[in-house]
Amino acid sequence: MKKIRVLVAKPGLDGHDRGALVIAQALRDHGMEVIYTGLRQSPAQIAQAAVQEDVDVIGLSSLSGAHRTLFPKVLEELENRSASDIPVIGGGVIPSEDIPYLLDKGIKKIFTSGSSTEVLAAYVQEMIDPQAKLVEAPKKIAHIGIAVENIDAALSFYTDSLGLELEAVEKVESEGVKVAFIKIGESRLELLEPLNESSALKKFLDKKGEGIHHIALEVDNINSRLQQLKQQGITLINEEAKDGAHNSQIAFIHPKAANGVLFELCQRKGSDD
Repeated sequence: MKKIRVLVAKPGLDGHDRGALVIAQALRDHGMEVIYTGLRQSPAQIAQAAVQEDVDVIGLSSLSGAHRTLFPKVLEELENRSASDIPVIGGGVIPSEDIPYLLDKGIKKIFTSGSSTEVLAAYVQEMIDPQAKLVEAPKKIAHIGIAVENIDAALSFYTDSLGLELEAVEKVESEGVKVAFIKIGESRLELLEPLNESSALKKFLDKKGEGIHHIALEVDNINSRLQQLKQQGITLINEEAKDGAHNSQIAFIHPKAANGVLFELCQRKGSDD
């Protein structure tokens, strides 16, 4: 397959291009051809350059705060040139509250200041390369794990006060925990009780006390997802899936990758992998 061609542009009056140059070099390091248009380009100039260079994707970078106006104008100029099939992604200093607006206008994806160039490059590769296998986003919150000292003592609040249904209680010897599954809609709450003093959950309780332990996301292709996260530089507790409760395969992402939140990936056995 031919190399992916990416146009990197700075629309408007931005006076600094260091970030755009870093992105351009990162994409080149991943084997892509990058055309950088330089500073202070109008939406019309960017769209025209994209058509002339026959690029596969446009990456817009903005620091000036004019992204709400300029990014949609680039899309308009592409449409005027019958080139609206060229996907446009964006990044730079873009407040989170502006992201839904830009996506609604037709920008494919916005990369925030915390995004890595590895994630950016992987996204472009998967978006353009028909041979790249896309890993779908998590389906839903499978469950929320709640650490408790004793399930029997904690259970009545959930079943009596809240009126939720206890589905089952299971011991997971490999994790050193007993789990009570409480159904709520399409998801569950899981009460987690340590089985012994050496359990990692016991150490968590000793350090932080009872409360939310982790959030589990239901996914397909768990091992492919773990490989993707590893390639993006995300720190994993488990680099390969292992057996978990409720006939599932699980793996944990390190909390430092998610601002202190422990995330579990969970795939039901029998679903595609």
